[in-house]
Amino acid sequence: MAAAGSLATLAELERATELVHAVVTPTPQYAWPKLARHAGCEVWVKHENHTPTGAFKVRGGLVYFDRLRHAQPDVPGVVTATRGNHGQSISFAAARAGISATIYVPYGNSPDQNSAMSGFGATVVEFGKDFDEAKHEAHRVATQRGLHFVPSFHRHLVMGVATYALEFLRAVAGLDTVYVGVGMGSGICGLILARDLLGLGTEIVGVSAANAPATARSFAAGHPVSTPTALTFADGMATREPNAEAIAMICRGAARVVEVSEDEIAAAVRLYFDAAHQVAEGAGAAPLAALMQERTRQAGRRVGVILSGGNIERARFLQLLGGATPLVK
Repeated sequence: MAAAGSLATLAELERATELVHAVVTPTPQYAWPKLARHAGCEVWVKHENHTPTGAFKVRGGLVYFDRLRHAQPDVPGVVTATRGNHGQSISFAAARAGISATIYVPYGNSPDQNSAMSGFGATVVEFGKDFDEAKHEAHRVATQRGLHFVPSFHRHLVMGVATYALEFLRAVAGLDTVYVGVGMGSGICGLILARDLLGLGTEIVGVSAANAPATARSFAAGHPVSTPTALTFADGMATREPNAEAIAMICRGAARVVEVSEDEIAAAVRLYFDAAHQVAEGAGAAPLAALMQERTRQAGRRVGVILSGGNIERARFLQLLGGATPLVK
């Protein structure tokens, strides 16, 4: 079965799931009672913070490199750009495939993310003031050196990421709504893909940081809208230049896109720790922040939130647990 205009059939997604599960075991989903009391509804958390890279992106990298090795068996190396989780995914998958990887990050990027990527064997290069400047430099260098550029959004990445959604939607029946953070879009598009292939009526709500509102503005306009800045501590959502293919899929498949403030994201990081003893990075906590913002709307319903990653450095986490909201300039 294939959904109208979808990137894949259900059989293809199931084959991608088998490929991912050969490396990454299915992540758990739990209904935390203390979260339910805070939100006023049944809350199911999909724990993508429980993967070998601490985030959902690893799934996409595995599928992408499987396809790349078949299409270009002699690829000399890959280059990509990231704030961290995509880069860890590419580093992890490239190492397994025996392919060298160079990862561009902006100056001031998380030292923990940089060292994790280096630990998987990648070369990490700092460039630019933000993700988008690093991305353009990575693309330039790949073209100049004849290397393969790995984008942050691609159908093979979406196919891999969609495996978390297939697990979740099959494990928890009758979800009324699922909240999912949006950076470049693979996470929400994977969720839309799985939902449509399964023929479910689950409402999917994208979540953007109010300080990085490119996706929210693009959804409202019906086409990509760039922003001059993306000053959020939720690194995985800090992008200024949306992908046109991702925005088209989000516009077709999402019910709405909610913007959450830095203070709301910070409160959600603390709530995850207090109510479930889970470490959530900013982008991973943003869906819970959106649910809390819309808790009156969701009263008494069965709701899912995607805890997309837990890669937050200790100093920032301690700052958040102390009640502060990190400032990004």
